[in-house]
Amino acid sequence: MISSIFVNLPIANLKKSMDFFGALGFSFNQQFTDETSTCMVVSDTIYVMLVEHEKFAAFISKPIAGPEVTEAILGFACESADEVRRLSEKAFELGARKVSEPQDIGFMFSWGFEDLDGHLWDLFWMNPEHIQ
Repeated sequence: MISSIFVNLPIANLKKSMDFFGALGFSFNQQFTDETSTCMVVSDTIYVMLVEHEKFAAFISKPIAGPEVTEAILGFACESADEVRRLSEKAFELGARKVSEPQDIGFMFSWGFEDLDGHLWDLFWMNPEHIQ
């Protein structure tokens, strides 16, 4: 069975991306970091590889999707609605684009942002009592 996930994202500038995500509170595994890519630790089993375009392009035969194209939305469950608010607001302060207003539907609260490279991050909290 699958035990963890490594999501690979193309980025324009490693330092800018590390500064942005570091300011949001994420850490980086130096064992998997070089001058063109890094392994951002989201949790014990979730990692995001931030890979500069030239290196990323070496892994694929198709063009890299630009920021005007949405290929995926990265959805991450947070521990509370307050954490969703805190992370989203901090991302906006750091230059992320607001893609929507916060959504509160009672049992779930969500809000997200478009990062510096155009990747969409959907942060949400769901009341555990609602999940069957």
